Amino acid sequence: MPERILVTGGTGQLGSAVVDRLVTAGERVRALSRRRRRGAGADWVVGDLRTGRGLDTALAGCDVVLHCATDHRHEVDVMRTLVEAARWTGNPPHVVYVSITGVDRVPLGYYRAKLAAEELLADSGLPHTIQRATQFHSLVRAVLAGVSRLPVAPVPRWRFQPVDVRDVAVRLAELANAEPAGRVPDFAGPEVLTATELTLALLTASGRTRRVLPVRLPGGLYRAYAEGGNLAPGHADGVITFQEYLAQQKDPAALRYH
Repeated sequence: MPERILVTGGTGQLGSAVVDRLVTAGERVRALSRRRRRGAGADWVVGDLRTGRGLDTALAGCDVVLHCATDHRHEVDVMRTLVEAARWTGNPPHVVYVSITGVDRVPLGYYRAKLAAEELLADSGLPHTIQRATQFHSLVRAVLAGVSRLPVAPVPRWRFQPVDVRDVAVRLAELANAEPAGRVPDFAGPEVLTATELTLALLTASGRTRRVLPVRLPGGLYRAYAEGGNLAPGHADGVITFQEYLAQQKDPAALRYH
C-alpha cells in the first residue's frame, strides 16, 4: 500500500477523475497543477513539468506517480523532466504512465511522441508501469460533433473503441497499488463501433437528424485506422458505453456544439 500517490495533470479530464477515485478510496493523494488549487480531498502542489519547477516538493515522500499530464508539443521533454526529478529523490517512486492504444501502429505525430516517452521511461531504470488506453468518449464526441454540424456528415470508414475516463481511473487506482509491471495489457472501451454508428448515436442524443456518409481517404493514417490500429478488442475492460456517456451529459443540447 503506497504511503502517498502523486497525480500529475490533476486538473485535467483524466487527472481529476483519478484524484476523485483515489480520494474516495481513502488514499493519501497529492495532485500537481500549474495553478494553486484547493479542495477535492487532495494535497495540491504548484509545479511545472516543462521546467521542473516545484517537482522536488511534489515528489517528496511519494511512493507512486500516476502520470496523467499530457503535452501535445512537449510530451517527451515532460517525461524527461519527470524522470530526472524522480531519480533525485531518495526513494525513486513507481511511475505509472498513461499512453494510447496504437502509438506504435498509427502514424500521428502525437502518437510518435507518446511512444518515445514510453521508451524513455522504460529505459530510465525507474520502477514503472505503462498503461495504454483507447480514445476517451469525450474525444470521440468532440471529433464527430464537428462533422455532424454539416448538412451531410462525412465520416471515415473507421472503427473506434472509446473508453470512459472514470473506467480508466479505476484501472489506474489498481495499478497504483500494484507492483511495477512494465507495459501492461491495453485498457479499452466495452464496444467496437464504426464512426457511422457513433455519429448516429451523437445525433440522436442531441436531438438532430443528418445523413451520415462514410468516406474513404488516401494515405497511411487512413489505412492504419481502417486496419484497426487504434483498437484493442481483446481488452474490452471498460464498462461505460458511449451511449451511456452521452445520456449522462447534463445538457444534451450542448452536445451539438463540442
